[in-house]
Amino acid sequence: MDLDNLLKMMAKERASDLFITSGRSPSIKVDGVIKSVNTEILTPEETKKATLDVMTPKQRQEFEETNECQFAIHVWGTGRFRISAFVQRNAIGMVIRRIETRIPTLEELRLPDSLRHLCMHKSGIVIFAGGTGAGKSSTLAALMGYRNRMTTGHIISIEDPIEFMHEHDGCIITQREVGVDTQSYEVALRNTLRQAPDVILIGEIRTAEIMRYAIAFSETGHLVLTTMHANTANQALERIINFFPQETHHQILMDLSQTLHAVVAQQLVMQKDGSGRRAVVEVLLNTPRCSDIIRKGELYKLKELMANSGEQGMITFDQTLFDLLQQDVISYEEALRYADSANELRLMVKLKGNPDVVNELAERAEDIYLVGDSSDNVYSPSAQRATAQPAEKAQPTPKPAFKPNAKAPVSQSSEKPSDKPKKEPTDSASKKPIKKSAADLPKLKL
Repeated sequence: MDLDNLLKMMAKERASDLFITSGRSPSIKVDGVIKSVNTEILTPEETKKATLDVMTPKQRQEFEETNECQFAIHVWGTGRFRISAFVQRNAIGMVIRRIETRIPTLEELRLPDSLRHLCMHKSGIVIFAGGTGAGKSSTLAALMGYRNRMTTGHIISIEDPIEFMHEHDGCIITQREVGVDTQSYEVALRNTLRQAPDVILIGEIRTAEIMRYAIAFSETGHLVLTTMHANTANQALERIINFFPQETHHQILMDLSQTLHAVVAQQLVMQKDGSGRRAVVEVLLNTPRCSDIIRKGELYKLKELMANSGEQGMITFDQTLFDLLQQDVISYEEALRYADSANELRLMVKLKGNPDVVNELAERAEDIYLVGDSSDNVYSPSAQRATAQPAEKAQPTPKPAFKPNAKAPVSQSSEKPSDKPKKEPTDSASKKPIKKSAADLPKLKL
Protein backbone atom coordinates (compact mmCIF):
# COMPACT_ATOMS: atom_id res chain seq x y z
CA MET A 1 0.00 0.00 0.00
CA ASP A 2 1.40 3.38 -1.07
CA LEU A 3 -0.06 5.97 1.31
CA ASP A 4 1.41 8.91 -0.61
CA ASN A 5 -0.47 7.92 -3.77
CA LEU A 6 -3.68 7.46 -1.78
CA LEU A 7 -3.34 10.95 -0.32
CA LYS A 8 -2.75 12.40 -3.79
CA MET A 9 -5.85 10.58 -5.01
CA MET A 10 -7.81 12.13 -2.13
CA ALA A 11 -6.74 15.60 -3.21
CA LYS A 12 -7.50 14.90 -6.88
CA GLU A 13 -10.96 13.44 -6.22
CA ARG A 14 -11.65 16.07 -3.53
CA ALA A 15 -12.50 13.25 -1.13
CA SER A 16 -13.26 14.20 2.44
CA ASP A 17 -12.00 11.00 4.12
CA LEU A 18 -9.71 8.01 3.52
CA PHE A 19 -10.37 4.77 5.43
CA ILE A 20 -7.47 2.42 6.18
CA THR A 21 -8.60 -0.76 7.95
CA SER A 22 -7.67 -4.43 7.74
CA GLY A 23 -9.84 -6.84 5.79
CA ARG A 24 -10.93 -4.22 3.24
CA SER A 25 -9.38 -2.27 0.42
CA PRO A 26 -8.57 1.43 0.97
CA SER A 27 -11.74 3.50 0.58
CA ILE A 28 -12.49 7.19 0.13
CA LYS A 29 -15.61 9.24 0.81
CA VAL A 30 -16.68 11.68 -1.90
CA ASP A 31 -19.78 13.83 -1.30
CA GLY A 32 -20.84 11.51 1.49
CA VAL A 33 -20.52 8.29 -0.56
CA ILE A 34 -17.82 5.69 0.28
CA LYS A 35 -16.13 3.80 -2.55
CA SER A 36 -13.08 1.53 -2.80
CA VAL A 37 -10.07 2.87 -4.67
CA ASN A 38 -8.69 -0.55 -5.68
CA THR A 39 -9.14 -4.28 -5.07
CA GLU A 40 -6.19 -4.68 -2.67
CA ILE A 41 -7.38 -6.19 0.63
CA LEU A 42 -5.27 -4.78 3.45
CA THR A 43 -3.71 -7.04 6.07
CA PRO A 44 -3.24 -6.10 9.76
CA GLU A 45 0.52 -5.85 9.18
CA GLU A 46 0.04 -3.36 6.33
CA THR A 47 -2.35 -1.13 8.26
CA LYS A 48 -0.06 -1.18 11.31
CA LYS A 49 3.00 -0.15 9.30
CA ALA A 50 1.13 2.59 7.43
CA THR A 51 -0.27 4.04 10.66
CA LEU A 52 2.93 3.99 12.71
CA ASP A 53 5.01 5.40 9.85
CA VAL A 54 3.15 8.74 9.92
CA MET A 55 3.52 9.18 13.72
CA THR A 56 6.23 10.96 15.65
CA PRO A 57 7.95 9.08 18.51
CA LYS A 58 5.81 10.98 21.03
CA GLN A 59 2.63 10.09 19.17
CA ARG A 60 3.65 6.43 19.00
CA GLN A 61 4.15 6.40 22.76
CA GLU A 62 0.71 7.91 23.30
CA PHE A 63 -0.80 5.38 20.91
CA GLU A 64 0.84 2.46 22.71
CA GLU A 65 -0.53 3.69 26.05
CA THR A 66 -4.10 4.53 24.99
CA ASN A 67 -4.68 2.77 21.63
CA GLU A 68 -5.89 6.17 20.38
CA CYS A 69 -4.11 9.10 18.76
CA GLN A 70 -5.31 12.26 17.01
CA PHE A 71 -2.85 14.37 15.01
CA ALA A 72 -2.35 16.25 11.77
CA ILE A 73 0.26 15.95 9.04
CA HIS A 74 1.31 18.11 6.11
CA VAL A 75 2.38 16.44 2.87
CA TRP A 76 4.37 18.81 0.70
CA GLY A 77 2.68 19.38 -2.65
CA THR A 78 -0.45 17.44 -1.63
CA GLY A 79 -2.06 19.12 1.34
CA ARG A 80 -2.82 18.90 5.02
CA PHE A 81 -4.58 15.95 6.65
CA ARG A 82 -6.09 15.15 10.04
CA ILE A 83 -5.56 11.56 11.23
CA SER A 84 -7.42 9.54 13.84
CA ALA A 85 -5.59 6.28 14.65
CA PHE A 86 -7.28 3.48 16.60
CA VAL A 87 -7.35 -0.25 17.31
CA GLN A 88 -10.27 -2.43 16.22
CA ARG A 89 -10.43 -6.23 16.64
CA ASN A 90 -6.76 -6.25 17.63
CA ALA A 91 -5.76 -4.56 14.37
CA ILE A 92 -4.59 -0.99 13.85
CA GLY A 93 -6.49 1.31 11.53
CA MET A 94 -6.93 4.99 10.81
CA VAL A 95 -9.24 7.49 9.18
CA ILE A 96 -7.60 10.38 7.35
CA ARG A 97 -9.53 13.59 6.70
CA ARG A 98 -8.39 16.03 4.04
CA ILE A 99 -8.12 19.63 5.22
CA GLU A 100 -8.59 22.51 2.82
CA THR A 101 -5.47 24.63 3.23
CA ARG A 102 -7.00 27.67 1.50
CA ILE A 103 -9.34 29.64 3.73
CA PRO A 104 -12.82 29.60 2.13
CA THR A 105 -15.01 32.70 1.96
CA LEU A 106 -18.63 32.95 3.03
CA GLU A 107 -19.58 33.54 -0.61
CA GLU A 108 -17.87 30.32 -1.70
CA LEU A 109 -19.64 28.37 1.03
CA ARG A 110 -22.92 30.10 0.01
CA LEU A 111 -23.79 30.94 3.59
CA PRO A 112 -26.24 33.69 4.64
CA ASP A 113 -24.81 37.21 4.71
CA SER A 114 -26.10 37.62 8.25
CA LEU A 115 -23.35 35.28 9.50
CA ARG A 116 -20.55 37.71 8.66
CA HIS A 117 -21.73 40.04 11.44
CA LEU A 118 -21.39 37.31 14.06
CA CYS A 119 -17.59 37.45 14.02
CA MET A 120 -17.39 41.24 14.28
CA HIS A 121 -18.90 41.64 17.75
CA LYS A 122 -16.80 42.72 20.69
CA SER A 123 -18.01 40.02 23.07
CA GLY A 124 -20.38 37.08 23.37
CA ILE A 125 -20.40 33.37 22.55
CA VAL A 126 -21.09 32.10 19.02
CA ILE A 127 -21.60 28.34 18.78
CA PHE A 128 -21.49 26.39 15.52
CA ALA A 129 -23.32 23.08 15.89
CA GLY A 130 -23.53 20.07 13.61
CA GLY A 131 -22.60 16.45 13.18
CA THR A 132 -19.22 15.12 12.12
CA GLY A 133 -18.40 16.31 8.60
CA ALA A 134 -21.13 18.96 8.57
CA GLY A 135 -18.72 21.75 7.62
CA LYS A 136 -18.47 23.47 11.01
CA SER A 137 -14.70 23.96 10.75
CA SER A 138 -14.97 25.43 7.25
CA THR A 139 -17.62 27.93 8.35
CA LEU A 140 -15.59 28.90 11.40
CA ALA A 141 -12.45 29.33 9.27
CA ALA A 142 -14.37 31.54 6.82
CA LEU A 143 -15.60 33.81 9.62
CA MET A 144 -12.14 33.93 11.20
CA GLY A 145 -10.64 34.85 7.83
CA TYR A 146 -13.26 37.56 7.31
CA ARG A 147 -12.44 39.20 10.65
CA ASN A 148 -8.72 38.88 9.89
CA ARG A 149 -9.21 40.87 6.68
CA MET A 150 -11.68 43.45 7.96
CA THR A 151 -10.26 44.57 11.32
CA THR A 152 -7.27 44.46 13.65
CA GLY A 153 -6.67 42.63 16.91
CA HIS A 154 -5.31 39.41 18.37
CA ILE A 155 -7.05 36.10 17.61
CA ILE A 156 -6.06 33.07 19.68
CA SER A 157 -7.12 29.69 18.31
CA ILE A 158 -6.88 26.48 20.36
CA GLU A 159 -7.63 23.42 18.23
CA ASP A 160 -7.26 19.64 18.30
CA PRO A 161 -5.71 19.44 15.76
CA ILE A 162 -5.15 22.63 13.75
CA GLU A 163 -7.00 22.34 10.45
CA PHE A 164 -6.86 25.64 8.53
CA MET A 165 -3.60 27.57 8.64
CA HIS A 166 -4.31 31.33 8.92
CA GLU A 167 -1.80 33.97 7.86
CA HIS A 168 -1.34 37.29 9.68
CA ASP A 169 -3.31 40.02 7.92
CA GLY A 170 -5.14 42.75 9.79
CA CYS A 171 -5.01 40.59 12.91
CA ILE A 172 -2.24 38.73 14.71
CA ILE A 173 -3.16 35.02 14.55
CA THR A 174 -1.97 32.68 17.31
CA GLN A 175 -2.84 29.03 16.61
CA ARG A 176 -2.11 26.40 19.28
CA GLU A 177 -2.57 22.67 18.77
CA VAL A 178 -3.57 20.44 21.68
CA GLY A 179 -0.95 17.75 22.24
CA VAL A 180 1.71 19.68 20.32
CA ASP A 181 1.73 23.30 21.53
CA THR A 182 -0.22 22.76 24.74
CA GLN A 183 -1.08 19.85 26.99
CA SER A 184 -4.87 20.19 26.86
CA TYR A 185 -7.72 22.60 26.19
CA GLU A 186 -8.02 23.34 29.90
CA VAL A 187 -4.33 24.18 30.33
CA ALA A 188 -4.32 26.45 27.28
CA LEU A 189 -7.53 28.25 28.28
CA ARG A 190 -6.26 28.81 31.81
CA ASN A 191 -3.50 31.09 30.48
CA THR A 192 -5.29 32.62 27.50
CA LEU A 193 -6.33 35.91 29.13
CA ARG A 194 -2.67 36.67 29.91
CA GLN A 195 -1.97 36.75 26.15
CA ALA A 196 -4.17 39.82 25.48
CA PRO A 197 -6.68 38.25 23.08
CA ASP A 198 -9.58 40.01 21.36
CA VAL A 199 -11.10 36.84 19.92
CA ILE A 200 -10.74 33.34 21.38
CA LEU A 201 -11.49 30.37 19.13
CA ILE A 202 -12.08 27.11 21.00
CA GLY A 203 -11.99 24.09 18.69
CA GLU A 204 -14.81 22.24 20.45
CA ILE A 205 -16.85 22.43 23.65
CA ARG A 206 -16.37 18.97 25.16
CA THR A 207 -16.68 19.40 28.91
CA ALA A 208 -18.33 21.58 31.52
CA GLU A 209 -14.95 23.12 32.38
CA ILE A 210 -14.37 24.28 28.79
CA MET A 211 -17.88 25.77 28.75
CA ARG A 212 -17.18 27.62 32.00
CA TYR A 213 -14.09 29.17 30.39
CA ALA A 214 -16.17 30.27 27.38
CA ILE A 215 -18.74 31.95 29.65
CA ALA A 216 -16.00 33.62 31.72
CA PHE A 217 -14.23 34.95 28.61
CA SER A 218 -17.48 36.42 27.30
CA GLU A 219 -18.24 38.06 30.64
CA THR A 220 -14.82 39.74 30.58
CA GLY A 221 -15.51 41.31 27.16
CA HIS A 222 -14.06 38.78 24.70
CA LEU A 223 -15.65 37.22 21.63
CA VAL A 224 -15.67 33.42 21.80
CA LEU A 225 -16.13 31.29 18.66
CA THR A 226 -16.52 27.56 19.14
CA THR A 227 -18.13 24.37 17.81
CA MET A 228 -20.21 21.59 19.31
CA HIS A 229 -21.57 18.24 18.17
CA ALA A 230 -25.35 18.73 18.06
CA ASN A 231 -27.89 18.49 15.26
CA THR A 232 -29.95 21.62 15.98
CA ALA A 233 -29.70 24.86 17.93
CA ASN A 234 -32.07 23.48 20.56
CA GLN A 235 -29.97 20.35 21.02
CA ALA A 236 -26.80 22.42 21.37
CA LEU A 237 -28.24 24.38 24.28
CA GLU A 238 -29.69 21.25 25.87
CA ARG A 239 -26.31 19.55 25.67
CA ILE A 240 -24.63 22.52 27.33
CA ILE A 241 -27.14 22.41 30.19
CA ASN A 242 -26.59 18.67 30.63
CA PHE A 243 -22.85 19.21 31.06
CA PHE A 244 -23.62 20.57 34.52
CA PRO A 245 -25.26 19.10 37.65
CA GLN A 246 -29.00 19.61 38.06
CA GLU A 247 -28.60 22.04 40.96
CA THR A 248 -26.55 24.45 38.79
CA HIS A 249 -28.91 24.53 35.79
CA HIS A 250 -30.64 27.74 36.90
CA GLN A 251 -27.33 29.62 37.10
CA ILE A 252 -26.08 28.24 33.76
CA LEU A 253 -29.33 29.27 32.05
CA MET A 254 -28.93 32.75 33.51
CA ASP A 255 -25.31 32.94 32.30
CA LEU A 256 -26.22 31.74 28.80
CA SER A 257 -29.09 34.21 28.50
CA GLN A 258 -26.60 37.03 29.12
CA THR A 259 -23.48 35.82 27.26
CA LEU A 260 -24.76 33.80 24.30
CA HIS A 261 -24.80 35.73 21.04
CA ALA A 262 -25.85 33.12 18.49
CA VAL A 263 -26.12 29.41 17.71
CA VAL A 264 -25.67 28.32 14.10
CA ALA A 265 -26.53 24.70 13.32
CA GLN A 266 -25.32 23.30 10.01
CA GLN A 267 -25.59 20.21 7.81
CA LEU A 268 -24.66 19.35 4.22
CA VAL A 269 -27.20 18.18 1.62
CA MET A 270 -26.62 16.84 -1.88
CA GLN A 271 -27.49 19.19 -4.72
CA LYS A 272 -30.02 18.06 -7.30
CA ASP A 273 -27.58 18.21 -10.22
CA GLY A 274 -25.04 16.01 -8.40
CA SER A 275 -22.36 18.71 -8.45
CA GLY A 276 -21.64 18.45 -4.73
CA ARG A 277 -23.11 19.25 -1.35
CA ARG A 278 -24.62 22.48 -0.11
CA ALA A 279 -24.63 23.90 3.42
CA VAL A 280 -28.01 24.22 5.12
CA VAL A 281 -28.08 26.34 8.26
CA GLU A 282 -30.33 27.13 11.19
CA VAL A 283 -29.67 30.46 12.93
CA LEU A 284 -30.70 31.38 16.47
CA LEU A 285 -29.89 34.93 17.61
CA ASN A 286 -30.05 35.96 21.25
CA THR A 287 -32.67 38.68 21.00
CA PRO A 288 -34.40 39.96 24.17
CA ARG A 289 -37.22 37.46 23.61
CA CYS A 290 -34.71 34.62 23.10
CA SER A 291 -32.79 35.65 26.20
CA ASP A 292 -36.00 35.52 28.25
CA ILE A 293 -36.83 32.03 26.93
CA ILE A 294 -33.36 30.71 27.78
CA ARG A 295 -33.41 32.30 31.24
CA LYS A 296 -36.71 30.55 32.02
CA GLY A 297 -35.42 27.24 30.62
CA GLU A 298 -38.25 27.07 28.05
CA LEU A 299 -35.98 25.84 25.26
CA TYR A 300 -38.88 24.12 23.46
CA LYS A 301 -40.13 27.58 22.43
CA LEU A 302 -36.97 28.43 20.49
CA LYS A 303 -38.02 26.60 17.32
CA GLU A 304 -41.18 28.68 16.99
CA LEU A 305 -39.21 31.84 17.77
CA MET A 306 -36.74 31.12 14.95
CA ALA A 307 -39.55 30.37 12.49
CA ASN A 308 -41.28 33.69 13.24
CA SER A 309 -38.20 35.94 13.43
CA GLY A 310 -36.95 35.95 9.86
CA GLU A 311 -36.84 39.74 9.76
CA GLN A 312 -34.26 39.64 12.56
CA GLY A 313 -32.01 37.18 10.72
CA MET A 314 -33.20 33.90 12.24
CA ILE A 315 -34.15 30.86 10.18
CA THR A 316 -34.91 27.18 10.76
CA PHE A 317 -33.59 24.16 8.90
CA ASP A 318 -36.99 23.55 7.32
CA GLN A 319 -37.21 27.12 6.03
CA THR A 320 -33.72 26.89 4.51
CA LEU A 321 -34.57 23.56 2.87
CA PHE A 322 -37.81 25.04 1.54
CA ASP A 323 -35.91 27.98 -0.01
CA LEU A 324 -33.44 25.61 -1.72
CA LEU A 325 -36.35 23.47 -2.93
CA GLN A 326 -38.03 26.56 -4.40
CA GLN A 327 -34.79 27.41 -6.22
CA ASP A 328 -34.62 23.84 -7.59
CA VAL A 329 -31.21 23.35 -5.93
CA ILE A 330 -32.11 20.17 -4.02
CA SER A 331 -34.61 17.38 -4.61
CA TYR A 332 -37.81 16.88 -2.63
CA GLU A 333 -36.52 13.55 -1.28
CA GLU A 334 -33.29 15.18 -0.07
CA ALA A 335 -35.24 17.97 1.60
CA LEU A 336 -37.43 15.48 3.47
CA ARG A 337 -34.41 13.41 4.49
CA TYR A 338 -32.77 16.35 6.28
CA ALA A 339 -35.88 18.17 7.47
CA ASP A 340 -36.23 18.80 11.18
CA SER A 341 -39.97 18.16 10.77
CA ALA A 342 -40.98 16.38 7.56
CA ASN A 343 -44.65 17.26 8.07
CA GLU A 344 -43.82 20.93 8.55
CA LEU A 345 -41.83 20.95 5.30
CA ARG A 346 -44.64 19.17 3.41
CA LEU A 347 -47.11 21.76 4.66
CA MET A 348 -44.88 24.62 3.49
CA VAL A 349 -44.58 23.02 0.05
CA LYS A 350 -48.36 22.61 -0.23
CA LEU A 351 -49.27 26.08 0.99
CA LYS A 352 -46.43 28.24 -0.32
CA GLY A 353 -44.57 26.05 -2.80
CA ASN A 354 -43.70 26.91 -6.38
CA PRO A 355 -46.60 25.61 -8.54
CA ASP A 356 -44.13 23.90 -10.87
CA VAL A 357 -42.62 22.00 -7.94
CA VAL A 358 -46.04 21.05 -6.57
CA ASN A 359 -47.25 19.83 -9.97
CA GLU A 360 -44.08 17.81 -10.49
CA LEU A 361 -44.61 16.07 -7.18
CA ALA A 362 -48.26 15.45 -7.99
CA GLU A 363 -47.43 13.63 -11.22
CA ARG A 364 -45.20 11.01 -9.63
CA ALA A 365 -46.26 7.43 -10.01
CA GLU A 366 -44.92 6.01 -6.78
CA ASP A 367 -45.23 7.01 -3.13
CA ILE A 368 -42.19 8.23 -1.23
CA TYR A 369 -41.63 6.74 2.22
CA LEU A 370 -39.36 8.14 4.89
CA VAL A 371 -37.17 5.61 6.71
CA GLY A 372 -38.07 5.69 10.39
CA ASP A 373 -40.99 8.06 9.84
CA SER A 374 -44.47 7.30 11.12
CA SER A 375 -47.23 6.02 8.86
CA ASP A 376 -49.01 9.36 8.80
CA ASN A 377 -45.89 10.98 7.35
CA VAL A 378 -46.15 9.22 3.99
CA TYR A 379 -46.17 11.42 0.93
CA SER A 380 -48.95 10.45 -1.49
CA PRO A 381 -48.91 11.78 -5.05
CA SER A 382 -52.69 11.38 -5.25
CA ALA A 383 -53.16 13.62 -2.22
CA GLN A 384 -50.62 16.06 -3.61
CA ARG A 385 -52.39 15.98 -6.98
CA ALA A 386 -55.66 16.86 -5.33
CA THR A 387 -53.96 19.77 -3.64
CA ALA A 388 -52.13 20.92 -6.74
CA GLN A 389 -55.18 20.96 -9.07
CA PRO A 390 -57.60 23.79 -8.25
CA ALA A 391 -61.19 22.66 -7.81
CA GLU A 392 -63.73 23.85 -10.36
CA LYS A 393 -65.93 26.64 -9.11
CA ALA A 394 -69.56 25.66 -8.66
CA GLN A 395 -71.95 27.63 -10.86
CA PRO A 396 -74.37 29.62 -8.71
CA THR A 397 -78.03 28.67 -9.12
CA PRO A 398 -80.02 31.66 -10.42
CA LYS A 399 -82.56 32.88 -7.91
CA PRO A 400 -86.12 33.40 -9.16
CA ALA A 401 -87.38 36.96 -9.29
CA PHE A 402 -89.47 37.86 -6.27
CA LYS A 403 -93.22 38.27 -6.85
CA PRO A 404 -95.69 38.99 -4.05
CA ASN A 405 -98.28 36.53 -5.41
CA ALA A 406 -95.85 33.70 -6.15
CA LYS A 407 -95.70 30.45 -4.20
CA ALA A 408 -92.34 29.43 -2.81
CA PRO A 409 -90.91 26.33 -4.57
CA VAL A 410 -91.00 23.14 -2.56
CA SER A 411 -87.46 21.85 -1.93
CA GLN A 412 -86.61 18.18 -2.27
CA SER A 413 -85.42 18.11 1.33
CA SER A 414 -89.03 18.55 2.47
CA GLU A 415 -90.10 15.31 0.81
CA LYS A 416 -90.73 12.25 2.94
CA PRO A 417 -88.02 9.59 2.89
CA SER A 418 -90.44 7.10 1.32
CA ASP A 419 -91.31 9.43 -1.56
CA LYS A 420 -89.32 8.99 -4.73
CA PRO A 421 -87.68 12.18 -5.95
CA LYS A 422 -89.32 13.52 -9.06
CA LYS A 423 -87.15 13.73 -12.13
CA GLU A 424 -86.77 17.12 -13.62
CA PRO A 425 -87.68 17.45 -17.30
CA THR A 426 -84.63 17.50 -19.54
CA ASP A 427 -83.85 18.90 -22.91
CA SER A 428 -83.53 16.02 -25.40
CA ALA A 429 -80.74 17.76 -27.26
CA SER A 430 -78.46 18.84 -24.38
CA LYS A 431 -79.61 16.31 -21.76
CA LYS A 432 -79.55 19.18 -19.26
CA PRO A 433 -82.36 19.91 -16.80
CA ILE A 434 -84.81 22.56 -17.94
CA LYS A 435 -84.94 25.30 -15.31
CA LYS A 436 -88.32 26.86 -14.67
CA SER A 437 -88.71 30.59 -14.48
CA ALA A 438 -90.51 32.44 -11.72
CA ALA A 439 -93.55 32.89 -14.00
CA ASP A 440 -94.10 29.14 -14.17
CA LEU A 441 -94.44 28.84 -10.39
CA PRO A 442 -97.98 28.41 -8.95
CA LYS A 443 -99.78 31.49 -7.66
CA LEU A 444 -99.94 32.02 -3.91
CA LYS A 445 -103.51 32.38 -2.65
CA LEU A 446 -103.90 35.24 -0.14
